[in-house]
Amino acid sequence: MKNYLNHPGSLIMMLLVMFGAILTFLVLIFLIVYILVHGVPYLKPSLFSLHYTSENASLMPALINTVIMTGLSLLIAVPLGIFAAIFLVEYAKRGNKFMGVIRLTTETLSGIPSIVYGLFGMLFFVNTLGWGFSLLAGAFTLSIMILPLIMRQTEESLKSVPDSYREGSFGLGAGKLRTVFRIVLPSAVPGILAGVILAIGRIVGETAALMYTAGTVAKVPSSVMGSGRTLAVHMYNLASEGLYMDQAYATAVVLLVLVVGINTLSGVIAKRLTKA
Repeated sequence: MKNYLNHPGSLIMMLLVMFGAILTFLVLIFLIVYILVHGVPYLKPSLFSLHYTSENASLMPALINTVIMTGLSLLIAVPLGIFAAIFLVEYAKRGNKFMGVIRLTTETLSGIPSIVYGLFGMLFFVNTLGWGFSLLAGAFTLSIMILPLIMRQTEESLKSVPDSYREGSFGLGAGKLRTVFRIVLPSAVPGILAGVILAIGRIVGETAALMYTAGTVAKVPSSVMGSGRTLAVHMYNLASEGLYMDQAYATAVVLLVLVVGINTLSGVIAKRLTKA
């Protein structure tokens, strides 16, 4: 504290940082408590019925569609994002103009509003390819949205791996490919999972892009070519109608629990992989 007293500017910065951290924490707690207070009393068994009706406003079909949509989107985007990041970090030469184009494209994609992705998905996947309003069209649209996030996070994670790991592997006679996939990539798994967690959060909370591509049908489709709404779209529809506000808050509680559960599970997996 004496050092801060000798430098008033440092003391002010420290107080501002503490104030920002405390304010962020309080806002988070307020949001969670507000949602729980307004939503928990309306978590009734009818809300988890397998079939949606105007009487029960069941969220179960939307919950199942959310899990399917998340899995499909990650299945498409994660391998592409990881392999692209590996190429940029491990194989592409520094100063390569092609690398600059890829990074510029990635940064541009990450700044595009989600509704623009939705319009693109509707014009290309729904209309041009003839997929119609379907989970597959929504998954491909979301995979384009989260691809820059996964690429960037994986790239930073690979860069954080010390070069001594690579040099030691090369010194033992391992080739480039074996070094990347047996030494570098496992060391970067926690950072990569952090990017995947952020991507899941964006998938679960997305509405605009899915309304134009996956549709708003309140049922579980028989295949990925069928239309279906996710939890976020379901909650938006309930709130916009104005007749099911209680059910909308209850859906928000389930959505909150789902995100927290996914984050917790991913953290546990990351720790076990790190220890292994």
